[in-house]
Amino acid sequence: MTVTDSPLLDVAATGFPILQPHHGVIASTTYVPATSGNTLWGRLPCEADSPCAVVQPGSVITVDTISHEGVLEDQGRNPREFFGRYGVSGSHVLDDAQQVADSGMPHDFDDDGPHLVTGPIAVAGARPGDLLAVTVLDLTPRVPYGLVSARHGFGALPGEMPSLPGPVVTFATAHVDRHGAWGRIAVDPSDSARGSLRFPLRPFLGVMGVAVPGEERPHSVPPGRHGGNIDVSLLGEGATLFLPVQVDDALVYFGDPHFAQGDGEVALTAFEASLRATVKLEVVPGGAALRPGHGRVAPFAETDDYLVPIGLDEDLNEAMRDCVRCALDLLATDYGIDRHLAMAYLSAAGDFAVSQVVDGVKGVHGKIRKSDFREVCRPR
Repeated sequence: MTVTDSPLLDVAATGFPILQPHHGVIASTTYVPATSGNTLWGRLPCEADSPCAVVQPGSVITVDTISHEGVLEDQGRNPREFFGRYGVSGSHVLDDAQQVADSGMPHDFDDDGPHLVTGPIAVAGARPGDLLAVTVLDLTPRVPYGLVSARHGFGALPGEMPSLPGPVVTFATAHVDRHGAWGRIAVDPSDSARGSLRFPLRPFLGVMGVAVPGEERPHSVPPGRHGGNIDVSLLGEGATLFLPVQVDDALVYFGDPHFAQGDGEVALTAFEASLRATVKLEVVPGGAALRPGHGRVAPFAETDDYLVPIGLDEDLNEAMRDCVRCALDLLATDYGIDRHLAMAYLSAAGDFAVSQVVDGVKGVHGKIRKSDFREVCRPR
C-alpha cells in the first residue's frame, strides 16, 4: 500500500472534532482567527506592524493557530491534496490553512522560516521595561492528525539523519480515551498488524513572543529576548511565559502549535498540528528590571509546580550557562537566596534539560520545584 492508498481517517473515532474557524467552543469574547490577514509566514512581527486586535491588560483571548505542515512549498502548498495522501478527507482539512496556502501570501522557502504566526495583538499600555505575562489557560486540538518532519542538513544529526532522500515526513494521529489523550505513529503504514507507537499528548505553542523594535521582521526560527520560537515543552496549560516588552503595546503573537515534543526536538520538528489557544495577557509594570533581575532581560516561565529558567544561545554550552544564570537570578529575586547558596541548591535539586537543538539558537530550560521553598522566609 502506498501513501496515496491510505485508508480514510475515521475522525469521529479519534474523539477530537475538527475546529474550523469560528466553529466549536470559543472560550473568550475576543477571538482572533488565523485568517491570511491575521497571519505572518516565516517572519515575526516588528514595531511597524499594525495589530489585528487591541485588548486591555488582564484580557483573556482565544487565538487560532495553524501548523505549517502540509502548507509548505516542498509539500505542495496545498494541504487538502497533501493530507489526502494520508487518508484525510478534504472536509477535515482546516479552511484557514487552505486559505493561507491559496492566498498568494509571499513566503521565501529558502530565506524565511516555516512558521505561520497569528497576530500581532496589541496589549494597550504595555511599554518597554514592562513584562508581559502570557498565561496559557486552554489548548484544544483543531484536528486529530499532524506530522513530524526531518529535512536534510537540520536536526540533531545533520548529514546522518534522515538517511532517505528528500524531506522525510511521518504522519501521526491523535486519540482520546478514558485514560487520556494520545499520539500514535504507525510502525508500518502498509501493515496495520504491526501496531503503532503510542505516547501522551502534551500540547503547547512553540512560538509565543512580542514584537521587536524597528521596521525589520525577524526570522521566525531563532528565539531571542523577544521570545519567539522558544520550543519549551513545559509551556502547556497552566504555564505563564514572561516576556520583556520591546515596543509600545507589546504586539504579542502565537504559532508553531505542537501536540507533543520530546526535549531536544531532535528530528527537526515535534508532533506538529494546529491548536486553538486561550490565554490571559497581563502586564507587570517595570517588571523587566525587577524579575529575574541582575540586569538579565530575557524570557522565563512559571508553572503551578516549577520556576522555569530559560537559556538561549547558538552555543549549547552558553545556553546552559545562560539558563543557570537565569535560575540564580530567579532564586535571588523571588526568595532572596544568596547566589552561592542557590548554586549549591541547583546542583543538588535543580533539573536542566535541552529544550531544542534545531533552531540555530539552541535552548536549555530548568525545573525548580516551588515546593522546596515553602519554609523559606525572605530577609527583612
